[in-house]
Amino acid sequence: MDDFSTTNIQVAGVDEADIVKTDGEYLYVLTGGSLLIIKAYPPEASEILVNMTYDDLYPIGIFVDGDRLTVLGSKYVVPTFLSYGFYMVDIKTFIRIYDIQDKANPELLRDLMLTGSYFNSRMIGDYVYFVVSQPAYMVYDTVVLPKFYENDRFLKEIAPSEIHYYNGSDNYYQYTTFVAVNVQDAAEAPTYMALMLGGTSNMYVSQNNMYVTFPEFNSNTTIYRIRIQENSITAEAEGQVPGNVLNQFSMDEYEGYFRVATATRVEGVPRSNLFIMTMDLEKVGSLQDIEVGETLDSARFMGNRCYLSTSVVRRDPFFVIDVENVTSPEILGYLKIPGFNRYLHPYDQNHVIGLGRDELNNVKISLFNVTNVSIPELISEYRFEGTWSDTPALWDHHAFLFAYTKDLLAIPVMMDQPSFNYTSRAHTKQGLFVFNITLAEGLVLRGNVTHQEPGIDSWDSDYHVRRGLYIENVLYTISNKKIKLNNLESLALLKEIPLA
Repeated sequence: MDDFSTTNIQVAGVDEADIVKTDGEYLYVLTGGSLLIIKAYPPEASEILVNMTYDDLYPIGIFVDGDRLTVLGSKYVVPTFLSYGFYMVDIKTFIRIYDIQDKANPELLRDLMLTGSYFNSRMIGDYVYFVVSQPAYMVYDTVVLPKFYENDRFLKEIAPSEIHYYNGSDNYYQYTTFVAVNVQDAAEAPTYMALMLGGTSNMYVSQNNMYVTFPEFNSNTTIYRIRIQENSITAEAEGQVPGNVLNQFSMDEYEGYFRVATATRVEGVPRSNLFIMTMDLEKVGSLQDIEVGETLDSARFMGNRCYLSTSVVRRDPFFVIDVENVTSPEILGYLKIPGFNRYLHPYDQNHVIGLGRDELNNVKISLFNVTNVSIPELISEYRFEGTWSDTPALWDHHAFLFAYTKDLLAIPVMMDQPSFNYTSRAHTKQGLFVFNITLAEGLVLRGNVTHQEPGIDSWDSDYHVRRGLYIENVLYTISNKKIKLNNLESLALLKEIPLA
């Protein structure tokens, strides 16, 4: 099938690991420590083909590349007591690659493990790039270095001479190891590069570069640019900007320049900044002290524009900033509205979707018209009104489903009603809320697909919808307990697949 939704990613061609993937016919789902492969389309033939448990491993995310399935995750070992009340925590990151030509019988092709905690990953072409962080410490006068294992057997230790070192200061140090794995060729050895730095913070990845940020003691942020080209990984540039980076959407690479938005505090007063840097990470342009006294809530770069949201007492200026002149970025216009935006998403070239909270702290969705950049306009808004409401899409953009060609927007939301009873919890609602979104009619709620059942505590997170996706005219919603198949237009139930 050609008409199916994909993971909501930041950069075209740079895939991001998620708990659910589809190739238009099958679903690949991580749930409850297991990997499921499900025949999904057509709906009448849908069924679970594989339920693979991971025992002492904790899968975090998956990638699908043709007939290859990649699973990334962590392994935790009971801490070892050292002395004086100190413990050594043994955490490893694993990557397993499967041949899934026969969907009902996946074949394990590679089982690689590296000491340290999983930080982040991307897939570009046939290569998965993942980053692992391991504290730098000594045990009985022995420096503990990163180690590789394959098929549960020790493979090698990264030699001290292979570890790059940044001459900076921090309250602790850790090894940050970048690894490239060819998922299509199991005979090709993984390549890696290790840096000894401070604590990793955020990561942005373009088609050719990985940018990793490290907060410093002096409230600055150090940025490393790592060049990636298939199995080649090279540290090429290091730079620094004042303030802290909010998340991956606060960063962007465009036409040979790196742009970054940061949040700072001067004598306790918050303010926001924007910096434009060369590929050598040298600053060439900046816009500082944006809306002094307000907190940076979200940022999104779209071509020659940057959209920022800041807030004070839940009142949100939505800024349109011109970054075409790299040496002199400037604010073109702004709009002040109640609440704030935590995530910004392009609708089209002249319209932006905002997801955040209103002045009562309830979830809201906004649609902005930025055709007239000097006077941005709020053209539609939907609020999830109640005593409270929440959505994982506020902190995990993979839970945000948008399809321009289908006028579709859907997010999982949990909310209560004004008559909420804390004893029975009978008025709590959770599910995937499905909207039509158009410029002519704005945001129109079409319905809610829920997995809640009578007699089950509505706060039982196993029944909370975590993801929504579609294949052709079928909407799939996934929780830990079930998958529901509904008609994408009418939302009528077609089938239900129990998972536990």
